[in-house]
Amino acid sequence: MERSIFTALIGGLLGITAFGGLALVGSGHGSPAAPSSHPEGEWRLLDAVTYESISVFPVVSPYNQDTSLFLTLEEGLATGEVLVREQGSEGLARSRDGRPIYTPQPTGASVNQLVLINRSKRPLLLLAGELVSGGKQDRVIGKDRIVPVGAPPLPLDVFCVEHGRWTGSSQFAAANTIVHPSVRESAAVDQAQTKVWESVRNGTNAKAGPSAPRAQISSDNLQAAIAGNGRTEAYEKIYDSRAVGVSIDDFANEVQRRFTQATSGLKNERVVGVVVAYGGDVAWSDIFASSDLFDHYWRKLLRSYAVEALTRPSYRQAASRENANEFLRRLNGRETQETEPGVYRWREIKEGQCAQIELDALQPKSITLHRLLLHRTS
Repeated sequence: MERSIFTALIGGLLGITAFGGLALVGSGHGSPAAPSSHPEGEWRLLDAVTYESISVFPVVSPYNQDTSLFLTLEEGLATGEVLVREQGSEGLARSRDGRPIYTPQPTGASVNQLVLINRSKRPLLLLAGELVSGGKQDRVIGKDRIVPVGAPPLPLDVFCVEHGRWTGSSQFAAANTIVHPSVRESAAVDQAQTKVWESVRNGTNAKAGPSAPRAQISSDNLQAAIAGNGRTEAYEKIYDSRAVGVSIDDFANEVQRRFTQATSGLKNERVVGVVVAYGGDVAWSDIFASSDLFDHYWRKLLRSYAVEALTRPSYRQAASRENANEFLRRLNGRETQETEPGVYRWREIKEGQCAQIELDALQPKSITLHRLLLHRTS
């Protein structure tokens, strides 16, 4: 792996948005130095849970942060404490008592921006890849962030995962879905709408050689599913379609059964994340500040990993624990930060073909709520 080493952070306020005082900070490169091989956060890997072409390494920790302060998007949309509307279709503001007020807007809705309001009494946690269904098109959140209590209506950058439809109401609902890793990478790392659409319709961004074994969900399967939906490329309809030729839920359920068995005997440790490999390639990790947060997202994440496994070539060899352990170390490379003072800090580190994204809550104390590390496919 190419080693590009980060040594000095260039502090400087590059820009402040009109919403929430978001500061952008960049960093440069320093002279080479040996990266740390020790894992962060007192994490430990368990042996892999393997099934067909996927290996899932549970990440456990003796420490468990209190994350009960934070509201998740699924909870907020389900209870009505979080509202999402099309940008430009109607205005969204607060009355004096905190209730939302809607006003007609002269401009049309925008594919890549929604408006969100958090009217709960808890900060709202958003994760890149979470699907928001409804409106004129289904969208996914483009970047991890926190929306504080009492924040003004927030213009929210999103990516469309439903190419072909631009009709419907302005109402959005909770979707119990996180898109699979290739789509998340296209949104969170590449930040490119065209790549998001390609990842939805192609299944995986991973390149396969001519002799690679056929994926269980092939591109032909996906095209059949799209055709069966009247050529509306809606993410959930594609991957729930019988035309894909395999049950994603059956695959995920079997991994879950094995995962539960492998983690049931833990003492003084809790599962806070996973490192995921496809065939012999370690590709992805999601780690959280608490087992509660992990438990909240786990079922959706597991299904997303299953989709990725089924759309990649079906290599059956297992990844090594040594290689998986590399996904617990901190990358050394170019770092970019975005900060909303007193609320959150988002940072991305790129080293060779790997990218690491972390979201820190700054209040009531600084903790890393979510850490993603992936091996880039592009």
